[in-house]
Formats: sequence, C-alpha cells, structure tokens
Amino acid sequence: MLQKISQLLEIVKGFEAHNKEQVEQFRLQYLSKKGELSQLFDMFKDVPNDQKKEFGKQLNFLKQVIQEKYDFLQSQFQSTEDVLQGIDITLPENPIRLGSNHPLSIVKNRIIEIFLKIGFVVSEGPEIEDDWHVFTALNFPLEHPARDMQDTFFIEKNPDVLLRTHTSSVQVRVMEHQKPPIRAVFPGRVFRNEAISARAHCIFHQIEGLYIDTNVSFADLKQTLLYFAKEMFGVDTQIRLRPSYFPFTEPSAEMDISCSICGGKGCNVCKYSGWVEILGCGMVDPNVLENCGIDSKIYTGFAFGMGVERITMLKYQIKDIRLFFENDIRFLRQFEAVL
Repeated sequence: MLQKISQLLEIVKGFEAHNKEQVEQFRLQYLSKKGELSQLFDMFKDVPNDQKKEFGKQLNFLKQVIQEKYDFLQSQFQSTEDVLQGIDITLPENPIRLGSNHPLSIVKNRIIEIFLKIGFVVSEGPEIEDDWHVFTALNFPLEHPARDMQDTFFIEKNPDVLLRTHTSSVQVRVMEHQKPPIRAVFPGRVFRNEAISARAHCIFHQIEGLYIDTNVSFADLKQTLLYFAKEMFGVDTQIRLRPSYFPFTEPSAEMDISCSICGGKGCNVCKYSGWVEILGCGMVDPNVLENCGIDSKIYTGFAFGMGVERITMLKYQIKDIRLFFENDIRFLRQFEAVL
C-alpha cells in the first residue's frame, strides 16, 4: 500500500493540464468520493496495526499534495468572469470616511480669518519660555500671584524656565525684533496649574492680538473688537466694555457680547444678565513698550486676548471643556460638516 501511495505521488506531481476539462478530470480521478484518494482511505482499516502510523502519515501527505496541485491547476484556468462572480461592478466603491476638523481648530481658524481681513498677520512662538518674556517684560510685579507655583508650571528655577501661561510672550518677541507699525495675532497653546473641571483645564488655547502705531486710540480698539464680534457671532451682536486690570495694559477692560442664545433677554448661559464675557483688552502700558525697545512717546497700541475654548463653547453650546481633550469620535463627528 505504501508503494501505491508513492506511485500516486509521482503521477500527481508530474500531472499537467492544458484546459479546464483536464483540471476537472483530475479532480474526479483523485478528489471525488469515488476517486483514488477516497479508496485509499477506505483501505486504511485493513492495514496491519504496526503499519497504520506510517500509512496514515503518508496518506495525509498525499492528500495535501493532491489538493495543492488541484488548487494550482484551477488558478491557471480561472477566468475573469469567475473572479467577478457575485460582484456587481456597477456599484460605487466603498467610500473612505474622512476625518473631521476639531472644533477648536475650526474656531481658531475662523478667528484668524476675521483678523487677516483687516490687515493682521499671524505670529507664533515657543511654548517653553523664560521669566522675561512671560512676566517681567509685561510689567508683572515680582509679587504678582501669577508667578506662584499654583498658577504656573515651572521647569527650572533660577533662572526661571516655564510653560507659558499666555501667548503674550509672543507679543514681547515680536516687539523686540520688529519696528512699528505692528499688527498681529498670536494663536497658541498655553498652560496653567489649575484643577481640571467642566469649566477649566490645565491646557487651553488663546488668541491674542496687538496693534502698535502712531495715534492708536481706545476708539480703534473698540471698533476692532466690535467688528470681530459681529463677524464671529452675527451682525446683531452688541458689545460692552467694563473697566478691569491687567499688568500689561492701561487702561484695561473686559469685553462682553450680547447673548446670542436669548438675544439679550436673559438665560442660563448668560446667567440671566443678557451678556457673556469673552475677552480682555486694553491699551498697551508704556512700560511694556519701553521694555521691548519701543519709544512710548511716539507710539501707542492696544492688545486683546481671548480663550479659544471659551469662544467655541459659546458658539456651539458646549458645556464641558473636557470634551475638547477626550478625542471622543462621537463628539468630533458632529463637526464633520462644519467648514
């Protein structure tokens, strides 16, 4: 019987087919229920016990060789029609689902677009900064609480190296290396040592703006911000400026916009006041200009800064800032159609 298997192995290995009919004949002769392989398996019960192991091993090897030979012969004569059988080639291809823009990117790009229309340019700077660019040049006193560990992530002390707490550090770099007139916006990521909650995060994004030239007034600041508010939130949007304090501007103000949800009538978003705070602003303090090598007797300017998360939450009615950082696809897919 082992000799029979050896003979079949030689025949199968040397078999050649020249058409599909010969391939089918090969299958019938060796792989069908009445084929030679099936007959050999039927004979297995008559093999002496001391030969069963070797006979079974050779028989399984023969089966493997025959099956591989048949698959090879079949592939040689497989037509295009056979390959496409069961496939409707008139159907459109499966679409690849594109990703969506992050809502923060959408709003950031929109803010930048608005200011580019009125002559501002974009400037960026490093996220790891020194004390001079983050605090001292911007008129922060040594005892200012923003320098404390609870607000700032320090990397090194003496000299201070830290993660920037605002993009105002880029304003300093621009003023140090560029002569007025200066008209630029500064988008970027900033870091503060705060507890993470629905309304606060240790990482967030800012866009600040700076305009320095001769005869720049607070009226220029107000008109610039009114233009931005109407472009961003709608032509019916109103603004109001409330006195405030920042070390690097004087006078300083907080800017509110009329609530776009209730139209100024009062709702839970605006805490029933009809107004929502969105940014801080003011005239650049003369000390800041002098620190950066700009003559404050000739030039004046204004600056403003806003949180991108804050604007995005207002625009899309998002109530939890943590959603921006969780990469939840269900959340992000809501913005697939937003340009």
